[in-house]
Amino acid sequence: MIMRVLQVDIVVPVRNEEHDLASSVRRLVGYLREGFPFTARVTIADNGSTDGTWAIASRLAREFGEVRAVRMEQPGRGRALRAIWSQSDAEVLAYMDVDLSTDLNALLPLVAPLLSGHSDLAIGTRLARGSRVIRGPKRELISRCYNMLLHACMGARFSDAQCGFKAIRREQARALLPLTQDTGWFFDTELLVLAERAGLRIHEIPVDWIDDLDSRVDIVATAVADLRGMARLGRGLARGSISVPWLRGSSPGGGRHSGDLPLQIASFAVVGIASTIAYLVLYLLLRGVMSAQAANVLSLLATAVANTAANRRLTFGISGRRHAARHQVKGLIAFGIGLALTSGSLSVLQAGHHPPGRVLEVSVLVAANLVATVIRFVLFRTWVFGASRRADGRQVSHRKESVERDHLPGEAFEPHPAAARAKPGAAPAVRA
Repeated sequence: MIMRVLQVDIVVPVRNEEHDLASSVRRLVGYLREGFPFTARVTIADNGSTDGTWAIASRLAREFGEVRAVRMEQPGRGRALRAIWSQSDAEVLAYMDVDLSTDLNALLPLVAPLLSGHSDLAIGTRLARGSRVIRGPKRELISRCYNMLLHACMGARFSDAQCGFKAIRREQARALLPLTQDTGWFFDTELLVLAERAGLRIHEIPVDWIDDLDSRVDIVATAVADLRGMARLGRGLARGSISVPWLRGSSPGGGRHSGDLPLQIASFAVVGIASTIAYLVLYLLLRGVMSAQAANVLSLLATAVANTAANRRLTFGISGRRHAARHQVKGLIAFGIGLALTSGSLSVLQAGHHPPGRVLEVSVLVAANLVATVIRFVLFRTWVFGASRRADGRQVSHRKESVERDHLPGEAFEPHPAAARAKPGAAPAVRA
């Protein structure tokens, strides 16, 4: 007897869905039997149901040979997907919402590029040209604002993080799932951001999508949880505590890729705003007891040291004391450029026939500081915290040096330890 290779495992996460489960699964099985050209299995993932969902799932598994039911006691869509995907033997791992809001005709275009090897991850998108979507204005606004935040704060390039219609190749899932932590709705976004930073190719499918008016999703609670997830993930990536391996080909630029830049700009901007506020407060306090130039020098010097230390840890993810003094010296050189710009601006301003007012004085200083900030970011990225050259001639980033430094001489060094150790919310055991 010839064993057929399982090509697609379609997970349907459910929790208290006794009213919709049977009709949706029968409709999905009918579609797979009629025109789907690949071997497929439907996995019903009951995560923490307290109604009759598990009994219905078990009955469907007995009724259809291509359906299996998996029961987990704890709720959480992300927890269910991570558990089942981590143990699945299928070539492509997919999932869809139980309400089948996405038209099933999009399933074949979703998985075909992954089975062919053309792409690594595929998502349905309701926000691309060609999508046909019917949903209320409230959900439409929240979805668009959320994806705009992802683009602005996380440097994301995919168009729709929240559509419940996604698939990923098994090998890539095995590499990325240990890095994920969310157990709920943010799991999708987390996996997509990690996939982009790993250099994976994400294929987008415009879908026909009809809003489920009976959806039990708490929109406000989900939005708040998503924002918290973004903050956690952004901090981890900016600090380097989440280390993502490069999974597709060679990493351009010796390990640095374009996904670093938006996160670094965002972190640098936050640190810069805090530094500017501290600088202005110090300047105004000192200005009452000394000249403008002296107050400017002391205020800039105090905030420059704190700014360099904060950017070293938060923006460029460098920890430990190694090269800390060198970074501060280089940071002070970059500070000198800012000092020259601000001091020069004050000199020009005070060279006039009439002494400037305090508002004009502060406004000129703010403008000069903005110019100095742009120059300082370029210097921080390319020179102060940029790659250094080892004795063997190879370039290595200061971030990687800080990771290597944590390993004792003679110990094996694992470049991406996050993928090897257990994470909070790691895949639990499942029972069918």
